[in-house]
Order: sequence, then C-alpha cells, then structure tokens
Amino acid sequence: MSAFGGGYAGKAMRGVKGGDGDAEREDLSLSLIWRSVGYMRAYRWKRNALLTVVLLRAVQIPLIAWFIGYTLHGPILNDDWPGLVWCGAGLLGLMLFTQTTMHFRQRWAQELGEAVVHDLRREVFAKLQRMPMRFYDRTKVGRIISRMTSDIEAMRVGVQDVLFISAIQLGHVVMASAVMLWYDPVLFGVVLLMSPIVLGMTRYFRPRLSAAWQDVQESFSRITSRLAEAITGIRVTQGFVRQEHNAAAFADQVAAHGELNMRAIRLQSVFIPLIELNNQFFISALLIVGGWQVLVMEGTILPEWAIGFAGWGESQGQTFGAMVVFFFMINLFFGGIAFVSRMFNMALTAMAGAQRVFTLLDEEVDPLQDPDAGVLPPIRGEVVFDEVGFAYDPEKPVLHGVSFVAEPGQTIALVGHTGSGKSTIIKLISKFYLPTAGELRIDGLDVRKIQTESLIKQVGIVTQSNFLFTGTVMDNIRAGRPGASDEEVVAAGRALDCLDLLEQLPEGLQTMVGENGTALSLGQRQLVCFTRAMLADPRILILDEATSSVDTMTEARIQHALETLLAGRTSFVVAHRLSTIRHADCVLVLDQGRVVEWGTHTQLLAEGGTYANLYRQFIHATDS
Repeated sequence: MSAFGGGYAGKAMRGVKGGDGDAEREDLSLSLIWRSVGYMRAYRWKRNALLTVVLLRAVQIPLIAWFIGYTLHGPILNDDWPGLVWCGAGLLGLMLFTQTTMHFRQRWAQELGEAVVHDLRREVFAKLQRMPMRFYDRTKVGRIISRMTSDIEAMRVGVQDVLFISAIQLGHVVMASAVMLWYDPVLFGVVLLMSPIVLGMTRYFRPRLSAAWQDVQESFSRITSRLAEAITGIRVTQGFVRQEHNAAAFADQVAAHGELNMRAIRLQSVFIPLIELNNQFFISALLIVGGWQVLVMEGTILPEWAIGFAGWGESQGQTFGAMVVFFFMINLFFGGIAFVSRMFNMALTAMAGAQRVFTLLDEEVDPLQDPDAGVLPPIRGEVVFDEVGFAYDPEKPVLHGVSFVAEPGQTIALVGHTGSGKSTIIKLISKFYLPTAGELRIDGLDVRKIQTESLIKQVGIVTQSNFLFTGTVMDNIRAGRPGASDEEVVAAGRALDCLDLLEQLPEGLQTMVGENGTALSLGQRQLVCFTRAMLADPRILILDEATSSVDTMTEARIQHALETLLAGRTSFVVAHRLSTIRHADCVLVLDQGRVVEWGTHTQLLAEGGTYANLYRQFIHATDS
C-alpha cells in the first residue's frame, strides 16, 4: 500500500427549501388545491359519490327554507288546511332525506380524508428514506416530524372539511340567490348592493390572515423541533442540571407561539363579526324596503295606478310572501358567506401545511450517481482516494487533496484530532456524500459511475452510537441482512464469540431492546451492532469508534472475533483508543483535512512525528 499526503422564537427563514427554514409563503393557490385534490383520484368512486351528496346538500337546505316560506305565505296565509297537511308531510320527508344525505356526506368525507392522509404519510415517509445525508445534516428532526403530523393533519381538515363543506355553503349562496332573484329582483338588488362590502373586507383580511396562520404553522414546527431536541438530550439536560434553563427557553418559545396565535385570532375576531354585521345591516334594509313595498301595495304610499305603472307585484300577499321567503333565504345567503369566511381560515392553515409537505416531496433527491451509473458486481475491496477534496459548505473545505490506496483485505486506521477529517472520509467511502474535488474509486470504478444502493449493500458500518430499532435483539441483528434465518443470526453471534453474552439477556435474543436500545447497556448495544455487521458480511467494513463503548474485558473477548470479521475485508478503523489499531496494515494520520503521515504503527512510532506524539498522549492518559 502507498499513500500520499495531500432563536427559535424569531421569524422562520424564508425561501429555504428542505433546510431549517420553511418554504416561501403562498396564499390560497389553485395549484396547491388541485394537487391536494389529486390524491382523491385513487378513490374515484367514493369521491364521485361524495360530490353527489354534496350537490344534494347544497340544494336541500335552500329547498327546506323555501318550503317553509311557501307554507307560511301559502296554505297558512290562505287558511288552506289540506294544503298545510300536505306541506307538513312533504317537509318531514324532505328533512328525513336531508339527514340521510348528511350522514353519508360526513361518513364519506371522513373516510376520504383518512385515505388521502394515509397515502400522503406513506409518500412522505418513502421520500424521507431516500433523502441524502445532506438533508438531515441541515434539517432539524422536529421540523421533519411536523411535516408528518401537524402539516398532514391540516391537509386532512382541508380535504374532508373545508373543501366539501365550503362547496355546500357556496351552493346555499347560489341557490338562495336564484330564489331571491326569482321572487323579487328589487329586494335582491339590495343584496347585490351589500356584496361589494363583503368582497372588500375579504380582500383586505385575506392576505393578513394568510400570513398570520402561516406564521402560526411555522412557529408550531419550531416548537416540535425544540421538543424533539429536549427529549433526545434529556440525559445531558439532567446531567448538567439544565432543567430550569431549558424550561425557561421553551416557555419563551411557547409564549412567542401564543402571540402569533393571538395575532391571527385577533384578525379573525374582527373579520368574522364584520361579515355577520353585514348580514344584520341587510336584514334591516330588507325590513325597510320590503315593508315599504307592502305599504305601497296597500295604497298608503302610492295610488293604485302608480303601483301598476311601476310594475311592483300583483298583490300585497305576493309581496308579503316574498318578504317571508327572503327572511329565510337571506340567512342562507349571508350565513353561507360567513361560514365560508370561517372555513377560509382553516383553508389557509391547510394550504400552509400542503405547501410545506409538497416542498418536502418536491425536494430534489441527489442520486449521488451519474445517469449512466451501473450496478456494482461483488467487489474485491480496493479503495483509492485520488486528490480528493470535500466541503459541506463551499466556503469551508474540510478535505484537501487526500490521496491513498487501500488494497483488498487491508485494514486502514484513521487517526487525528477532532475535526481532522476522519469522519468525512468515512462518509465518502459510505457514499453518504460525493467528493467535491478529485476522484474516489472502488475496484477501479469512480463512485459516481456506481449505483449507490449496489455499493452500500457491500459496505458495513459500526459506529460509536449505532442506532437500534424498537424490537428484539434478533430483529436488530437481522437488520444487517433482512432475509437471514434465525439460525444464521445465531451463527453470526457465535462467530463473533458473543453469543453467550447475548443469550444471558432476560429473554435471550428475543429480549426487547426498547426505543433506541435503552433497555440494553452501551456495551450490549455495541455487541448487537457487531453481530449485525457480521451477519451482513460486507466487503468493506467501517468501524467508527466502534469499541469505545465496550469495556476492557469485553473488548479483549471480541478482539479475536474482530480479526475473523476483518479477515479478507477492506476495513477502515477510526479510533481514539490507539491500542485498537496497532495491528492495522497502515495508519493514516490526518490534520486539518490533510494526510500528514502514513505507515504502520511501528514505523510511525519510530519516526517520532505527529502519530508518536498522539500515542504518547494516549499512554500518559491511560497511566493517569
């Protein structure tokens, strides 16, 4: 082998897709609405049936109101008892039919909303599984969780409530308008005169409410992020007695969220009453204009010839009947507008959630490979770094012209101070990132020409804090090769010479590990991860501080097993405990992203350079 040296409470960020901030704001958007509705296509029958009952509901309520008005100024006003009985029976039948329709409207809307949410969550989760490490490095866990929870739940409300209920209420407005226009164009003209006031108020409040509710959504996302961080770091919090400090910081954030909520509520509490007040103004106008028309028909204001010349109705009863119908219809008309105004706030929240969810779904997944990349066949394990450079931030490179060759079956140790670039090299070999300069080759193939999944399947990783999934010890070991049988899992533990330690657990290999392995000790978790790597049988093995959580006695037991595990595999070992890398074929010493020394443990000690100094510090710390 050869080597060559070479505030949470503030406003959310705007326009940062997939990062820690949120997507740029957008008011009610037809594209967002259409895309959300598009998730109903897989449930066409239920969607079409629901639209049918929505149309029925839109007609039924105005029909009931008209029926009541007709009964009052028809059979009742004319003392028509048989007609009253028939009207009562008809009204009862219509109401029963209306309640049946309401049942199916609510039921199918709930079922359709649940189906859409189910598909959205599956799609978002699948997207998260494909997202590159760069996304997770810059995105807080709480923000990701909020996409799956509060944002999708907001979309559920938009689909199953806002969309269909608003359609019904708009249908009420249209039907009420048609009836009022047919009964009395003059009185309906009064309605039209009031309409610009409603439109003007809506135009004024809409952008302000939209911004306010989106601020609330973004603030809730930050709260979720802080909560996830607090739970994850609870041991550190309690270990350093930071409970009061963290609680105070969280209280400030919650207070800021409350202020945003109050701002939105204050706007809403002005907007909705103004809409309702407009309704009351019209009722007053209706009484004046309608009452004036009735008096006209009585002849107390205009003579009979003037009434006929003006073309107002044929009788006083007809005009009075129109007033009765108008009183019922006007509640539907302005009540529908007021209801849609209330739904508008829910729609804004749903759109904010949809925008954030779709921003995540539209986030470009860096394939980490060229379009013509091929499947990697079983590899020998040669790894070549050729003047490799890398930077997480273009302005701050962390690797500078790193070059070395790892022959198949060799063990390469990476040594250096914190921040020297060891973990970055590991991430590049694992293909979590691509080099920003130079070339990284596996068996002579540039990693860009290799399909990422086919390479990762031949790479095994054991880290200091390897993650364990909720489940049994057996399940977590089998994660290394999901198709492995129980016998193969047991054989992997036996080969690693740790099967007896795993079988000593309360229920052996069927012991539940708890969330993130909390039911096991650190050493037991590491043993599970070693056995997982053994079962995976990778051609390239990465041990990143892999023995740091294993006590000295356990480490002594698995050293021989590790030699078996490393045999025939190209291995990269990162360790601060330098005693674990004495037998490496080559030690690469890194400093500020450059390889400053390379050679065997013995050679580097003899040279008396950086490695020798690190080793002396290690020995001194051990003796102390």
